[in-house]
Amino acid sequence: MKPIRLGMVGGGQGAFIGEVHRFASRLDGHYDLVAGALSASPDKAKASAEALNIERAYTSYEEMAKAEAARPDGIEAVAIVTPNHVHAGPAIAFLEAGIHVICDKPLTATLDEAEALQAAVKRSKALFFLTHNYTGYPMVRQARELVESGALGKLRLVQVEYVQDWLTDPVERSGDNKQAEWRTDPARSGAGGSVGDIGTHAYNLAGFVSGLTVERLAADLDAFVEGRALDDNAHVLLRYQGGAKGMLWCSQVAPGNENGLKLRVFGDKGGLVWAQEDPNRLWFTPHGEATRLITRRGAAASAAADAVSRIPGGHPEGYLEGFANLYTGAALGIRAHQAGEPMPELARLVPGIEAGMAGMRFVGACVESSRRDAAWVSP
Repeated sequence: MKPIRLGMVGGGQGAFIGEVHRFASRLDGHYDLVAGALSASPDKAKASAEALNIERAYTSYEEMAKAEAARPDGIEAVAIVTPNHVHAGPAIAFLEAGIHVICDKPLTATLDEAEALQAAVKRSKALFFLTHNYTGYPMVRQARELVESGALGKLRLVQVEYVQDWLTDPVERSGDNKQAEWRTDPARSGAGGSVGDIGTHAYNLAGFVSGLTVERLAADLDAFVEGRALDDNAHVLLRYQGGAKGMLWCSQVAPGNENGLKLRVFGDKGGLVWAQEDPNRLWFTPHGEATRLITRRGAAASAAADAVSRIPGGHPEGYLEGFANLYTGAALGIRAHQAGEPMPELARLVPGIEAGMAGMRFVGACVESSRRDAAWVSP
């Protein structure tokens, strides 16, 4: 089967997440990157395309969407890997052109943009995927299956944290750090700092595994670095439908933490613990019994974990493979869509517009709650 013709918006020279998406799209051989509008700078866009051996280089996403839709060999899908404020425009343009969209998270910079994008998704016949990549980890799929099976019983507690240290210093002291510069700018990042950048990941992961929906939240947001316009730390209390309680902590100013995403879920029959920095191990404790270590290919591993694993147990799979699992799920969904067939399970597990909207409502609720001195707010 021929690879899906893929385009990319953003991700030019010096861009971190663009390279990650390119690696992920290539890993299982489902895509061929043939076109790109890789930078807002025409010179950089051309140079980036040449360096990556991309056949067709464009200077704007508008030009790219129009030209590719008109070609008989035009792209079938596009990856959007720009800063948050340049998600909605390209996504809407390509959806309107009938081209499937794979977009980096969070959905957009503002709720108004998100609602416009949601409307475009509903109007379009093309598919929309959002790369909350941690949902693609094998042991996260295993954890979700454990919860769905009833192994934890009725859920009571959900604890999730995502802790980093890379914004501990003011941006001007962090050197030539393009990522820090735009992520701390409300005009490009949106209303949320840490809650939008990594808090949305934690929130999405907690919901993906637990299957629970937040009813109300109370948030305390801080910008500890003097002069910073967006939060760099947040503590959020969560109340779920059905009575479960939760807490979310996200921080980018906690020295000694690199990428500390950790999830703990507890029910009346057991609990589980998973940490992103040790991604191939899931700890499961049935109530009253010894804690069990479940590995990616161990005797207790599930079909859900096995379906998104590539190599034998003991050989770590993680960040890039998690992204690749979403790209593969999207590819299976695109091919099923083109053939008029039902969406396969691996495609249905890739986050979409509803997950993106949930993340945007979470950010908005956190900002509102914090402004009201940690008042309870419905996301």
